[in-house]
Amino acid sequence: MELIPAVKKNEALISEMDALLHDQKKLYLWWLGQSGYLLQYKGKRVLIDPYLSDSLSKKYADTDKPHVRMQEIVVQPGLLKNISVVTSSHNHTDHLDAETLRPVLKNNPGIKFIIPEANRAFVAERIKCHNSFPLGLNEGLSVTVDDITFHGVPASHNEIERDEKGNCRYMGYVVELGPYKIYHSGDTLWYYGMMDLLQPFDVDIALLPINGNKPERRVAGNLDCKEAAALGKAIQAKMVIPCHYDLFEFNTADVNEFVTEAEKIQQPYKVLGGGECFAFHK
Repeated sequence: MELIPAVKKNEALISEMDALLHDQKKLYLWWLGQSGYLLQYKGKRVLIDPYLSDSLSKKYADTDKPHVRMQEIVVQPGLLKNISVVTSSHNHTDHLDAETLRPVLKNNPGIKFIIPEANRAFVAERIKCHNSFPLGLNEGLSVTVDDITFHGVPASHNEIERDEKGNCRYMGYVVELGPYKIYHSGDTLWYYGMMDLLQPFDVDIALLPINGNKPERRVAGNLDCKEAAALGKAIQAKMVIPCHYDLFEFNTADVNEFVTEAEKIQQPYKVLGGGECFAFHK
């Protein structure tokens, strides 16, 4: 199967990012595939849940659940520089990939790594970092790094799972970057109280999965196309950008269904290709 080509990739993508690095007004956002994004504002960069390898395809190649890649890798992780913060929303490899994160951490001195506090020991073992290195968050807690604030929001994948101390194992983050508020849900279903948690943030951009919840896939599920559009509307997000599709053949969705649902309820949206830039300005 021919891979879905990136809009921009590798050196061309980095050149575009660098050319816009010091813009003083707009928030720039690039979709890196699956649930991975790079956010950029006034010289600051945030890398969210990057999966930029074929580690899962290799792991499951000779099993009854092959992870056949659909989309090009948009950038080699070693090319990503000037990153202030990188995040992981939970421990699944497409959100916590050692082959992606180790080069990023190595090439960005001073970078901070935000994770759910419940996952600290697992993360340290997978990434081979000191147990004290990641910054752990839980629901209702916030941390500020380099003038960028991260608020912890629970995620239900397929349930809101907690460790023995009550810390969430699956999380989303509301990122405050200058005047902009970006909600990255992580992997989640819609759960009771979700709207009440998110509405006070006055979210500008919601980054939401659309691949749905189908038990026959034998993986934890997510919002589907209709739910992602509806959640954006319910929290009055100024823009919804869909994600978590077009990576693996067995676990994807038709983004055109999301477009139909968003237009039906007049929810503003933007569909991005891999490595495509979106500029947002208040």
